[in-house]
Amino acid sequence: MAVCGALALCGLDRGTDSVMTATNKVGSGASMSVSSVGQKRLVIVGATGMVGGYAVRYALDSPAVKSVTSIGRKKLGILHPKLKEVVHHNFADCSALTDALSGHDAAVYCLGTYTGSVSDEELRTITAGYTIEFARVLRNSSPNAVFSFLSGNGADPTGRSRLAFARYKGEAEKSLLEAGFPRVYLFRPAYIYPVQPRKEPNLSYRLLRAVYPLFRVLFPNQVIRADDLAWAMVNVVLRETQERQGLVFENRDIRAMVKSQMPVRDGAR
Repeated sequence: MAVCGALALCGLDRGTDSVMTATNKVGSGASMSVSSVGQKRLVIVGATGMVGGYAVRYALDSPAVKSVTSIGRKKLGILHPKLKEVVHHNFADCSALTDALSGHDAAVYCLGTYTGSVSDEELRTITAGYTIEFARVLRNSSPNAVFSFLSGNGADPTGRSRLAFARYKGEAEKSLLEAGFPRVYLFRPAYIYPVQPRKEPNLSYRLLRAVYPLFRVLFPNQVIRADDLAWAMVNVVLRETQERQGLVFENRDIRAMVKSQMPVRDGAR
């Protein structure tokens, strides 16, 4: 759970592209403003999950978004004129999504699983393998799309971390940065507060939810609300910019983005 600060990803420079930390790059509200020039076509992966569900809501509500393509294993159960749903079961092979991914401006990728809920082999497949395969097809179908990725605190692109989750998230990050997307945004939240009551995946999450009111006061940079995280992931891909780079958003950076742009709705942040 420790937040190590916004550390640069060394050794992942892509020629003219750069990998930057987000603290100084997007610390002000003005730098994160969304232009109304040209509506965006978004694809959201993992929309039935905790963060992905909020990402869909914000995208559908945003006047800067023209359409949203949701890709997942099951239907969302909602109807909206902007929404197109694509059911896809085998993320180990995304070739069948070639047409569905054509013509998009951005992807918000929230698909994942919890450590301990699957075997180590499955964890790597879901965390890194699925991400890399989806990115391959998206890059071929929509070469100008930008990519917003739900990574995790401590993600290690060097592969030296003792934590499997950190190594696999790092593997996915490195592959995304090398895939050739114009921009890649890597979000590394610490504890994600679910906001809405749910069945927690394990004892650790049950304990964290129970102590959240105190935890957020004592360690504000180690928590983020699921809805705030989703908003940030959507908002960042709607920016009008010509820069070519990768940005890493540590938990403190995500909170700064939210604080600079969104009014505090209920004091729970």
